[in-house]
Amino acid sequence: MTTTTVLPTQTDATPRPGSRRGPAAVRHAATGAAGLLAVALPLLLNAYTVSLATNAIILALLALSTQLLAGVAGLPSLGQTAYLAVGAYTAVLLAHAGVTSGPLQLLAATITAAAAAAVTAPLALRSRGPVFMMVTFAIAQLAVITASKWSSVTGGDEGLTVPPITLSTTPAGTAALTNDGYLYWYALAVFAVAAAATGWLLRSRLGLTLRGCAAHEPRMAALGHPVTAELAAGYTAAGGLAGAAGALLTAAHRYVSPADFGFDIAAMALLAAALGAGRMRGAVLGAIAVIATRDLIGTAVADGHGVALLGGLFLAVAYTRPALARLTRRCGRTGKGQDQ
Repeated sequence: MTTTTVLPTQTDATPRPGSRRGPAAVRHAATGAAGLLAVALPLLLNAYTVSLATNAIILALLALSTQLLAGVAGLPSLGQTAYLAVGAYTAVLLAHAGVTSGPLQLLAATITAAAAAAVTAPLALRSRGPVFMMVTFAIAQLAVITASKWSSVTGGDEGLTVPPITLSTTPAGTAALTNDGYLYWYALAVFAVAAAATGWLLRSRLGLTLRGCAAHEPRMAALGHPVTAELAAGYTAAGGLAGAAGALLTAAHRYVSPADFGFDIAAMALLAAALGAGRMRGAVLGAIAVIATRDLIGTAVADGHGVALLGGLFLAVAYTRPALARLTRRCGRTGKGQDQ
């Protein structure tokens, strides 16, 4: 008896190779269009709106730092403003010492903030969940108190003015960046580099390990992973991102005080991360939404009550996010079922 093997034929209902390229192409096209719009922004809007866009970039960088912990590693943090402060005051001290190069200030702020995060990581990582959030909040408050009391270095509550940055690494370099448009382009370039580095980190072994710890930390430990050390590495990387945001803060505002690192800033970063629903791109869009709500909609529509609008947005996210997460998982399962 002869057995006949029937090969499956490709019909209209059978998914063809590359059939999922359509949505990916749309996403890439949308990302490219958004990038072009971001680059052209100073040519299209007034100086005030451009300065708000620079603030959105700074918050977006801080939101990436927060999302790396909360959305990737499963460690909700209210303490990234501590490392924002370390980076900002590092840039200020360098500027007052005569180092006005923006790239050098950025590098030093990133390294110093990452070092501060590495030192404080053992304290923060002794806890998880809500307790971790409160420990990081305490670290941030200690940083604010230190900045307020150490007036000989930080200027105390009165703050410090900062000389404008240059793009050169030599004393006789380029002219100072004082134009809002140029500062925006500088911040956008820094953000692009930081976002690329974050994307590389998420695709690395460390990024996969952080996601595994968020999903089931005891199982990762049982598999032999040094979870505390790996989480500390992620915590250090997040601190470096926050330090870079601090350097951008001083470059854009040319002034720094302890008020720039209060609880409201930490809450805004966490809100942006929550709006992002665990995704880095979503955290960036969340930061833009937060700044637009507080400074544009709150001024033009809500008669200056932008903070109240942010409170309502925070409550809306807290009560609707679980339902949205379930809907996203259900759509994902449905999509996989259709692909099979």
